[in-house]
Amino acid sequence: MGIRFIKLATIYFLIGIGLGIFMEMAHDHALMGVHAHINLVGWVSMALFGLLYHYFPQLANNKLGKAHFWLHNLSLPLFMLGLGFLLYGNESLLLLVIVGSNVLAISVIVFVVNVFKNLKVDTS
Repeated sequence: MGIRFIKLATIYFLIGIGLGIFMEMAHDHALMGVHAHINLVGWVSMALFGLLYHYFPQLANNKLGKAHFWLHNLSLPLFMLGLGFLLYGNESLLLLVIVGSNVLAISVIVFVVNVFKNLKVDTS
């Protein structure tokens, strides 16, 4: 699962950088919030999740790890799509922002619970 998180993180990195370049070229920074979330929650956070899951497989090999992966990866694109519409003044996809951000927050809570429950100090 760690490698999947890292590979998906690189896709978000590409999208985030591309969006940043597009905004700068267009002199339109309305999507700055989407750009920031994609880079932080998509690229940085997912890369760190991936490293932790790779180096501590006990975090990945349980139901909490799998739930975290799917909740995070299903909620982030929905949240970003809704946020993009909202930042341009279109509230038609506000439900995606509400649901996506809340499910994303739940995924982070699941991750935290997983770390505290399954990451143990090796005393050997």
